[in-house]
Amino acid sequence: MPGKAQGHRLRHGRYSETGRIYLITAVCADRSPRFGSFAEGRCFVQAIRRVEHQATTLCYVVMPDHVHWLMQLADDQDLSKNVQKVKSLTTRGLRAQGAAPGRIWQRGFHDRALRREDDLRNVARYVVANPLRAELVRSLSEYPLWDAIWL
Repeated sequence: MPGKAQGHRLRHGRYSETGRIYLITAVCADRSPRFGSFAEGRCFVQAIRRVEHQATTLCYVVMPDHVHWLMQLADDQDLSKNVQKVKSLTTRGLRAQGAAPGRIWQRGFHDRALRREDDLRNVARYVVANPLRAELVRSLSEYPLWDAIWL
């Protein structure tokens, strides 16, 4: 089963390290634009706020068919469990808004553990600039579904 094998590859070598900063990318099933409206995108934002005691959000951007989340894992937390919790809470929020049936998310997620030498602000700028690179807007001030702690 291709999806199952891909999920295994995504988990291979995954390690949860307390205090580590991770860049998470989660993609909607079949790249469907599940976050096509502001209200739909806010479901993800509300979900990451509900896990703030487990993972501190440094920045995020909600694109129509995927999300990027730069976060720092809290003490004794498991990366996979936290991401799964956020995906589950987002799905519940979308369902409460009347989202179409079917899977919301692709299985798994991509994570990148940032190293000390990574320039955190540059990574954050790259994350929040996604709507510009995708040509969804001309200015970030026009895009409502992003935030960063440095503002």
